[in-house]
Amino acid sequence: MDTALLLLRLVVGLYVAAHGAQKLFGWFEGHGFSASQGFIGSMLGYRPAWLWTLAVGLAEFGGGLLLALGLLSPVAAIGVGAAMLSATLVPHWSKGPFSSKGGYEQTLTNLAVAIAIALAGPGAYSLDRALGINVPIVYSEALALIAVIGVVVGLVSRRAQAAQPQTQPQAHAA
Repeated sequence: MDTALLLLRLVVGLYVAAHGAQKLFGWFEGHGFSASQGFIGSMLGYRPAWLWTLAVGLAEFGGGLLLALGLLSPVAAIGVGAAMLSATLVPHWSKGPFSSKGGYEQTLTNLAVAIAIALAGPGAYSLDRALGINVPIVYSEALALIAVIGVVVGLVSRRAQAAQPQTQPQAHAA
């Protein structure tokens, strides 16, 4: 079981961290913060775009690295889970379940892995175990609640922004 948890943490954690690095730093053929901010603001409708870009970038990059290391595992799983929940619901949900159509296949899989690791723990081959770190459940629950509230606030503010009528410049009569 410990080897299985290590394998899941390494693969999913490093891939999610790489996605965050694409958004934040432009690494791994990513677009970097400015372009990611433009996409998150213009295409997805999140406001303020810089805040949501930073939040998702840090959740993916930091959460993914922590997950791979098995360090502060509940915090890592919550960060990855929140980012994947948002990604599943906003850019991918309308495209259906399969990634070949741009759907939520991968983000939902990553979300499931994050939840599974949060429930099972990081396993013996983790920095949490090596360093004797045990995040109290009350802190994990509070952080999970804050993350869910953050996802909901992002979704609600996005939908409210998207529902506002767009003003068109008026042509002047000659």
